[in-house]
Amino acid sequence: MPIDPTLPYDDNNIFAKILRGEIPSTKVYEDEWAFAFEDINPQAEVHTLVIPKGRYVSWDDFSAKAGAEEIAGFIRAVGKVARDKGLVEPGYRMMANIGAHGGQEVPHLHVHIFGGQFLGPMIAR
Repeated sequence: MPIDPTLPYDDNNIFAKILRGEIPSTKVYEDEWAFAFEDINPQAEVHTLVIPKGRYVSWDDFSAKAGAEEIAGFIRAVGKVARDKGLVEPGYRMMANIGAHGGQEVPHLHVHIFGGQFLGPMIAR
């Protein structure tokens, strides 16, 4: 179901439940700002999700409402996960889907990290 990124945060979304430990996940990384875990339906050899611990629907919501320290902490967490997975060389892709046209399916900001293989063109033609 497409997500409207302008709606208020839904505390019952699947990622909120993962953060609360109500739904199991394969944790990759955690600090005070972010939580990273393996995607249950991987689209590449490596497919890890990184989510902020705050209540943000989308990148737009996060960039408008989060404090500078939280934004920096989240971005550093994304970079650390990519480095820890050995993806910096030969490369990787990170993606955040926002809203219906962007294909967002969960109303909690999340960044996909894809790697471990050649990923092809950025958008299928």
